Amino acid sequence: MGSNDSIQVRLLGTDGRPTEVQTVPRVVKIDEEWRKQLTKEQYDIARGKGTEPAFCGVFYDHKKPGIYTCVCCALPLFSSDAKFESGTGWPSFFQPFAKENVVTKQDLAYGMVRTEILCARCDCHLGHVFNDGPKPTGLRYCLNSASLVFQPDGSQSSTVKQP
Repeated sequence: MGSNDSIQVRLLGTDGRPTEVQTVPRVVKIDEEWRKQLTKEQYDIARGKGTEPAFCGVFYDHKKPGIYTCVCCALPLFSSDAKFESGTGWPSFFQPFAKENVVTKQDLAYGMVRTEILCARCDCHLGHVFNDGPKPTGLRYCLNSASLVFQPDGSQSSTVKQP
């Protein structure tokens, strides 16, 4: 496996906490494969870098304890412990499940300068991060519900499924 074929991330331990850093394969698929796996809305947002309307996503007002995973590859991305009400209409978190599990890149779309959030394993578009969040980080990870799958506490496993 070449250096671009795998990444280092933290998985979900049986105790519900991040594991030590582990090497897992990247998930790379062609558009046709993603379209078969995802709904049209999920594809448009996760692969097409779209945005769902405010106050419409299934997780914007979701309050159950658990872990939010990537809709494309099931990598753990955010914990309900870091979720807060931002008033924006999108699920908001002040930190990721593990810093290794998300990557950021500059987004110049729509005449704005923003920081896009992507899944480190499969490059799924998650949303954007802003510097107006609460302590302790001061960050607001503003996510699209369509890019996420929720796993309630107690249903997690320590492995990442092979999509």
